[in-house]
Amino acid sequence: MSPSVVLARQLVERLLACGVTDAVLAPGSRSGPVALALHAADAQDLLRLHVRVDEREAGFLALGLARAGRRIVPVVTTSGTAAVNLHPAMVEALHTRTPVVAVTADRPARLRGTGANQTTDQVGLFPGVACTGDPADLGALDEPLQLNLELDEPLVEPTEWTFAVAPGETWSRPVAPVLGMLDAAVPTVVVAGDGAGPVARRVAEVAGWPVLAEPTSGARTGDHALTAYRLLLPHLESRIERVVSFGHATLSRPVTALLSRGDLEVVHVGRQDTFPVPTGPGVRLVDAVETVGAADPHWLEQWRRADAAATAAIDRVLDGSTPLDVARDVSAALPPGGLLVVGSSNPIRDLDLVARPHPVGERRRVLGNRGLAGIDGMLSTAVGAALARDSSRAIALVGDLTFLHGSNGLLLGPHEPRPDLTIVVVNDDGGSIFSTLEQGAGDYASAFERVYATPTGADLGALCAGYGVPHRRVGAASLAAALAAAPQGIEVVEVAVDRQARRSLSERLAGAVAAAVDTA
Repeated sequence: MSPSVVLARQLVERLLACGVTDAVLAPGSRSGPVALALHAADAQDLLRLHVRVDEREAGFLALGLARAGRRIVPVVTTSGTAAVNLHPAMVEALHTRTPVVAVTADRPARLRGTGANQTTDQVGLFPGVACTGDPADLGALDEPLQLNLELDEPLVEPTEWTFAVAPGETWSRPVAPVLGMLDAAVPTVVVAGDGAGPVARRVAEVAGWPVLAEPTSGARTGDHALTAYRLLLPHLESRIERVVSFGHATLSRPVTALLSRGDLEVVHVGRQDTFPVPTGPGVRLVDAVETVGAADPHWLEQWRRADAAATAAIDRVLDGSTPLDVARDVSAALPPGGLLVVGSSNPIRDLDLVARPHPVGERRRVLGNRGLAGIDGMLSTAVGAALARDSSRAIALVGDLTFLHGSNGLLLGPHEPRPDLTIVVVNDDGGSIFSTLEQGAGDYASAFERVYATPTGADLGALCAGYGVPHRRVGAASLAAALAAAPQGIEVVEVAVDRQARRSLSERLAGAVAAAVDTA
């Protein structure tokens, strides 16, 4: 048996020992023995194999599988640019501490520095991601890893694939000790960023504090979580004396500004790499917190009263045709136990303003690629997440540019597992988020359409037809009816909205909330 075949067998056995249930493969010659070994393991029902022809999408599929399934997921490529195409997904995995293993097939080391075909230095290809060449180094990971396998010829030979399967090791993070005791009487808000988890809600409930929870925090449940906190902060933040932060909060400028204030006590449960600004003297980094005493009940009540006024004001501004109406209908369509994967840019921010907190125990899983907040690979991330999780319903909410950027995520062969997934595309033909930022001011109007808005005029229905994916185009007012039933397989629901009104909509919402809070 050739050394390359032996190494492929060892790899699969080690992956199974690490509790791997899914593996992603992008075909190639150098990775041939690994491909055959994974195919054999799939045929023996030892794991589920997913094959993709686009390495970039394969990486994001593995990311979605790993994040939703909370397990190690390997993604296998051949050598050269194939391995390089994993970089966006591996960087996202690095910043979200997701255990994606990039298994990069390589030429023998003796060929590096020569003109051998498809040969480059692949060792340490992803800065910040540890690299090894030995499958035995795989263990119960809580971060990404590169496994660079040197495979020499002969690469393949007829083989009876049998695997020694050891007990699995699951992905788990150690429970942190309590390092901070906080007096609950200090007027405090809890900021729950991406991945904060239910602990943020529980701390707030014990202390009597309001929760400013991003949609992907896992803490937007219960009656302490607010809906319109982003628009409330300019009116109430002067009353705050302390912020307790969980997760990775990067969604809104008001929250970032709050965490940056030097006159506040800030306690962040996490590390600097999950805190959105450099820590100053007023910031404490801890592993966990406990509270003593209780807050004045009036503290929470004033936030609740202001939030109720703000959400009512937002509802009065919305007319059923805006992107925020789309986000609200998507959120409402998700039943308890459902999965929602949200794209970056406007969709996640729209959801943040309109998604009402659900009762404790009726949590929906909301995921987004928030490590670097890119629009890369969102469709593959959503497909992976839907495949990894046994959900009551799976929906993805993305913009048109995100959809187009990751459209190869719809390229699934006839033998590949397909989830039941509705992809809602908010199509305003361009990058409307820039109209709400400094670039959207009148001073830059002459350049805005070409260098920021970047309209494409793409026919999404024709694109979906090319991939063999069902597509419907509906108006915003008809979206709720379109989402009434879950699909069999993957479907795309396109909702056309007006991009030109985005800046004025943001201004009207801010004005309406300001007026409502002033009179609450």
